[in-house]
Amino acid sequence: MPASLPNLSIDAERLRSTLDRSSEIGTGPRGGLRRLALSDSDGEMRDRFVEWCEAGGYRIAVDEAGSIFARRAGRDDSLPPVMIGSHLDTQAAGGRFDGILGVLAGLEILRTLDDNAVATKRPIEVVNWTNEEGARFAPPMAASRVFAGLATVEWLHDLKDDDGIRYGDELRRIGYLGEAPVGGRALDSYFELHIEQDSLLEERGVSVGVVTGGYYSHALNCVFRGECAHTGPTEMKKRRNAMMGAAYFLAAVNDIGWDYEPVGRTSASRMQLWPNRFGILPEYAEVTVDMRHMERAVTDEMVGKTRAALARAAERAQVEAEITAEWTFGDEAFDPECSDLVRRAAEARGTSCMDMRSIAGHDAYYISRIAPTALVFSPCIGGITHNEAENIPWEPTVEAVNVLLDAVLARADR
Repeated sequence: MPASLPNLSIDAERLRSTLDRSSEIGTGPRGGLRRLALSDSDGEMRDRFVEWCEAGGYRIAVDEAGSIFARRAGRDDSLPPVMIGSHLDTQAAGGRFDGILGVLAGLEILRTLDDNAVATKRPIEVVNWTNEEGARFAPPMAASRVFAGLATVEWLHDLKDDDGIRYGDELRRIGYLGEAPVGGRALDSYFELHIEQDSLLEERGVSVGVVTGGYYSHALNCVFRGECAHTGPTEMKKRRNAMMGAAYFLAAVNDIGWDYEPVGRTSASRMQLWPNRFGILPEYAEVTVDMRHMERAVTDEMVGKTRAALARAAERAQVEAEITAEWTFGDEAFDPECSDLVRRAAEARGTSCMDMRSIAGHDAYYISRIAPTALVFSPCIGGITHNEAENIPWEPTVEAVNVLLDAVLARADR
């Protein structure tokens, strides 16, 4: 690492102010955020981010997936850029830092380089990936998935939320259906800073986590089809209640998770019913479940048991069941050189650092398939996340952003 780097630090109060301004857009009832992808509040936050970037003189591009790229030119602007980013959308009951820290820390790094008149050899881009959470349009990490060439723009635009509204139509409505192609261009590297979403860093008093890999995750979207009937006169033996098929299935999925704990885990996170009314048995139920384990072979074993549970649940409830979509992530390996830049930056600053695995999904997983990638964690208080009470310890967070600054600058100057 160049000897001058430890003397270059972000403006911590400016970063705090930027994060505070973000927390005012799409505020949830308990002080967190409800900024679902492509909602009005997401559009407002995007506008604010673009304003900040344009004020800094960074070139803005929006691709057909709606992802926003802010480019700070390099001395040789023809070189592939070093990219920093994450996401600005949140869960329905989300926190103020999940993903948001990664994007706004990237913006703060560009501002810091400007403050100190640092011209990097390579351009640096900050990206806000669209629909990372998948809370409104499943699956998660949808835009980065297309950027990495793992799905098409047409597939992405045709995703629908629970009200049947299309992703592409909402992009156009909020003004972020961009013209730039999605992916298909060279990146030098990608760095993503994210809150840990667990408590290991906090418990060990460590400020920076270098993610070496993830838990392998496999998700299934399942539909149950039965028959509407009156809840009173209909005999139990004649009922074809789709909700009961879903209920038997979800209970079985939860039991599978307990069989593999503490490392393995299963989740039932979403259910849709029709008609969801008193007095009538539902004919339709849709659920989303996922299985995760550090070892892919074990996750695959859990998935096999889940598929068998689906068939048993349908038979027991006298309904039909099918898997309508499935997706995986988490067995990607992050780049040793980029990860080592983070470790060396932490060492040079005297910042505590440790290697770790990620259990949650991140855009970095998909981007790692097309470019050298480092995923960096900063502490999260109590491990509370996807919850409006989510919070971060400030000083360790600033340390993590400064380490990210040094690693990105070293990569951009090579």
